[in-house]
This record gives sequence, C-alpha cells and structure tokens, in this order.
Amino acid sequence: MLTLAFDTATSVATSALVDDGEVLGERASRAQTLLEDVDALLRQGGAHPRDLDALAIGVGPGSFTGVRIGLAAARGLALSLDVRGAGVSTLAALAAGAPGALPVIDARRSEVFTLVGGEPAVLAPADVRGELCVGDGAVRYRDVLESNGAVVPPDDDERHLPRARFHAQLIDELRDVDEIEPLYLRAPDAKEQLP
Repeated sequence: MLTLAFDTATSVATSALVDDGEVLGERASRAQTLLEDVDALLRQGGAHPRDLDALAIGVGPGSFTGVRIGLAAARGLALSLDVRGAGVSTLAALAAGAPGALPVIDARRSEVFTLVGGEPAVLAPADVRGELCVGDGAVRYRDVLESNGAVVPPDDDERHLPRARFHAQLIDELRDVDEIEPLYLRAPDAKEQLP
C-alpha cells in the first residue's frame, strides 16, 4: 500500500511517502510548502499521484492554522485522487518516534499539549511530568521541564519532530477524508469581530 503521510500541526511540517512500511522519501519544511513537498516525494519515489492508496494525516493538537492547512490539503488530494485516509494524532506520532518519551507540543499561551494517562491534555509546562520529553514544547520549555527532573534531548534531535513515517504506521482504519476531524483540545486564538 503506497501511503502519503504528512503533519502540519507544529512549526516544522513533515511528510513521507511509505510503501508497505518502506520509507521511499521524507521531508521536513513548513506547512506552506506542503504541496511542493508532496510533489517532490512522489518524484523521488518514482510514483504518480494516481498510484497513492491512502493518506495519513496529522490531526493535531498543534497550531490551529497548521492543522487546517493539513486537513485542507488532504481533502483536496482525496477528492482529486479518489483515495481514503486516516487521521493520526500528532502526539501519537511523536511518541512513536521516541519510544518511552512523553510528547510535548508548544500550545502557545504558556501552555503545552501532552499526554496525561494516555489521553491528550493541555497543561502549563510546570505541570508536565515525564522522564524524557520530546517535541517543540519540550524544546521551548526545556528549563521548566528539566527543573522538574525531565531530560530533553538537544534542540536538533530528530525525536522532536512528528515524523510522518510514523503516521503511516499508526493508521487504524481508512475512511473518507471528509470524515477526519481535527484534534484541537481548546478554542482557537482568533475571536469573532462584532460589527
């Protein structure tokens, strides 16, 4: 099964082309260049868009705008290529790339997204408890997490990225991409303006 996987929920967007578990190509860039990355991955893998069997899409939590970019791209690709997909938690992908580590994503507003008892949660960095913490939230709040006894790998450690190759491994079931819902955990920062 040829799967295109991508996640745009954090400040670094990741994408991968995976064929039956074999990674044919992988990229890390920004959400704004996702479709360019998709094109480059297909060329690198010697594949045509019509060869795709499935999409694995990072659904967050993370940046509201980033998550929306990823879902919009997935819906456009699914409609034009008639493929199905699966939503994958960005926290689950981070955890899969760093077994035994606690995923920590920067949620802005002096908060982080993480797992508590295996469930996604929003916490103040001082409330995070983990022995090894990975993700952009772990990098941003390194001092706080380390003062709580956690180990945070160096900033350039690839375990801080929700690598799209793990999204392809975490597919539970394929469905219409229009049915895939984002995982926000809280209301967006934008507020409706009254006339």
